[in-house]
Amino acid sequence: MEIWTFLIGLLGFCARLAHVSSDLDLEGLEQVSASFEHAHPLDILRWAGDTFGDDLLVTASFGDAVLAHLVNEAIPDAEIVLLDTGYLFAETVWFAERLRRDLRINLRVVHPLGDVEPDQWQHDPDGCCAARKVEPLERALAGRRAWITGLRRTDSPTRTDAPIVHLDPFRGVTKINPLATWSDADVADYSEVERIPAHPLSDRGYGSVGCWPCTRPVAPGEDPRSGRWSGTTKTECGLHVGGGERRGASTSGLRGRGTP
Repeated sequence: MEIWTFLIGLLGFCARLAHVSSDLDLEGLEQVSASFEHAHPLDILRWAGDTFGDDLLVTASFGDAVLAHLVNEAIPDAEIVLLDTGYLFAETVWFAERLRRDLRINLRVVHPLGDVEPDQWQHDPDGCCAARKVEPLERALAGRRAWITGLRRTDSPTRTDAPIVHLDPFRGVTKINPLATWSDADVADYSEVERIPAHPLSDRGYGSVGCWPCTRPVAPGEDPRSGRWSGTTKTECGLHVGGGERRGASTSGLRGRGTP
């Protein structure tokens, strides 16, 4: 069964790669990415909508509402996927549903398969992320040619070189990071101007909101993402690998006391 699963996945990858090659070659993607270095995310998103149409997918963690708001402005019919790991804060689920209602976004919630190991985060956080985030993403991307994310270069050292547009070599889709060049101040300014609601946990010290077992509040002045997988060397969940994001960043190991 495992070999058939592998072969099916490989065929899907090749099919998506062929679609990407027919739209833009790798050099073309690099040129597009470079041309967007000083572009507003709305312009990048409109290009994505015009280029890929119904073949693109948006994933949003709903740690804030900025990406969902931008997508709703630029590509109103685009499908926005929330990967519900089963460990999301209740506030995150509530927040996503509120935005679905208020902004009328096209939201789809994707869950893990029914046979995921319970409490795997306690001894194998990488495996937990793989089963509850990476595998659901693979299913959500099936049949799509492009993937829009909220990744920003300022998120962490592993993302500082992330392109705005590039081929995700592990999934065979064009990956688009319209917020890549935005700073925390840019996000805050956009949120203020557009009067975008904040995540309910943002005023309780949660600078970056992930799953409740692996996220803690941070102290003033502390790196916002230091509350994720605190006490381990893990810094990525495995969704963002390839291109300018470093694949080894999801490796776990003890780095002191704290909740994994």
